[in-house]
Amino acid sequence: MRQRILVVDDESDMVELVSFNLKAEGYDVITASNGLEALNQARSALPDLILLDLMLPELDGLAVCEILHRLPSTARIPVIMITAWTSELSRIIGLETGAEDYLTKPFSPRELMLRVNRTLRAQAEKNVAGGNGIVE
Repeated sequence: MRQRILVVDDESDMVELVSFNLKAEGYDVITASNGLEALNQARSALPDLILLDLMLPELDGLAVCEILHRLPSTARIPVIMITAWTSELSRIIGLETGAEDYLTKPFSPRELMLRVNRTLRAQAEKNVAGGNGIVE
């Protein structure tokens, strides 16, 4: 089964660019354009990974990440923050809210794919080590 990735960004050009590259690598892609839609998509689709912008309408990415990590159904879904915020403090806050990684805009599609693949690999290894029955 193909892995599913939720792309959350309010900039349609960014969603298209990221989605194109993910689909070219064989991933299924679902999208959301605001924080509330992201929460709904994450809870209903249970993606394997979430690429989450920080500056979103309705509910910002930090709040979305915190909520996702508190809900039992979504707590184990890894999140990569994708944002224009480049300060050390914003990276620290993003990682402290539960993000696995933090990627600043602009970024290259190659770097994006390396981080996505690395995060999904690490998650699969956690699942094996955790003994939750996904892979033995």
